[in-house]
Amino acid sequence: MGLRKRLLAILAIVCVLAGIIYVGESGIAVKKKNEADLLFRNKETIYFWYSDDTMTDFINSAAVSFGEKEDVRIIPVLTSDSEYLEAVNDASLHSEHIPDAYILSNDSLEKAYLAGLASKILDNTSLCTTDHFPQTALYAVTYKEKLIAYPYFYETSAFLYNKSYLEAWTAEQIAQRESQDAQGAESESTENNDGQDTLEVSDEQIEAGIPATMDEVLAFADNYDAPENVEAVLRWDVSDIFYNYYFVGNYLVMGGDSGDDENNINIYNEETKKCLQVYQNLNQFFFIESDAVTYDSVIQDFIDGKIVFTVATTDALMKLDEAKNEGTFAYDYGIAMIPQPSAELKGRSLSVTNCVVVNGYSEHKGLANRFAQYLTGSFYKNLYERTGKVSANLAANPGNEYLIAFMEEYKSSNSLPKMMETSNFWLQLEILFSRAWDGGDVDSLLQNMSSQIISQVQ
Repeated sequence: MGLRKRLLAILAIVCVLAGIIYVGESGIAVKKKNEADLLFRNKETIYFWYSDDTMTDFINSAAVSFGEKEDVRIIPVLTSDSEYLEAVNDASLHSEHIPDAYILSNDSLEKAYLAGLASKILDNTSLCTTDHFPQTALYAVTYKEKLIAYPYFYETSAFLYNKSYLEAWTAEQIAQRESQDAQGAESESTENNDGQDTLEVSDEQIEAGIPATMDEVLAFADNYDAPENVEAVLRWDVSDIFYNYYFVGNYLVMGGDSGDDENNINIYNEETKKCLQVYQNLNQFFFIESDAVTYDSVIQDFIDGKIVFTVATTDALMKLDEAKNEGTFAYDYGIAMIPQPSAELKGRSLSVTNCVVVNGYSEHKGLANRFAQYLTGSFYKNLYERTGKVSANLAANPGNEYLIAFMEEYKSSNSLPKMMETSNFWLQLEILFSRAWDGGDVDSLLQNMSSQIISQVQ
């Protein structure tokens, strides 16, 4: 055999051997894949839907942790928030992979329940009680006296104040009182303007000076000797109902505590009119143009030290901390309850509670309920730090004074109502506030809105 033929023969043998090795290794890989698929097929599996991509890492961690704990498989699915509930419905009816549980805002619960996309929860651990959640959260997930979801995280508004300004002002006021009590005795050590040390004041003394009513806010504004860069004592986004609602929230009734009773609507009443009048009168003092401010601009003004007080939601905390870390926020701050409309009239903030719903179409309701309980009742540590969402669980965020203050506001808040017939209520109320702020007749505005909403549910 010639050398050329000998080499070709050797090459052919090598190719054959390589093919055998490849086929053998491929067979092992296929076998391993089949074994993995079989392993997963033997595990009970649910699909968990959510629509906020900031939750992805956290939800994935929860899915892995719970999956290992119970030897099950949780598959998170990020879905666009555009027509979100409609997508849940479509997948429930037509997909092989039904969303067994999912996150939903509490105001959409009636729609979900009536469509069969929400079911009464199987709360065999008694998680949904006031031992674990404020009553506000439980009302938010109640429909027709049935608990149909687990409270997860919430948003509400509270009173944000510049603590540095209040500390200096409180020290000045204490110094003046001490000086008056001493009948003219020298108090140079407590003066703020001569380069000497400022009188130290406690947090309790600062908090005692926070206005508790809008009348006290006005009195503070009249007496406050503001630093040069302060443009306004109070400024907030008057164009957004979320920051205005607390004026009327205690007396304007939309569906009762759980927001699901179309026979319990009371919009046009004397107390609501008085509260709305208080709101309107504030424009005569603070001159806030509704089309000239936004929530972001107000928070930036607060960061820049241009305002002393504002109304903010929980997202402001991360913005302030970020600005402080960047060196663009030179002040301390605090969170308090929003001042009441007056000494006689009570206010009440608005809140929205995002919850975990168990799909009525799910064939794995037991597992879906257990994962929902795990998310909302156990796996809430670092939820805020990792996602910016504030857990509705009372045991969450211990030691965080700002989130504890927001929780106090949340406890006394009104949840978004669930009634589908009044889904345009918030738009109508926002228009009403805008017209009242611009000087419209409060009585006729409120009466017209009441008539419109009541006609929608009859």
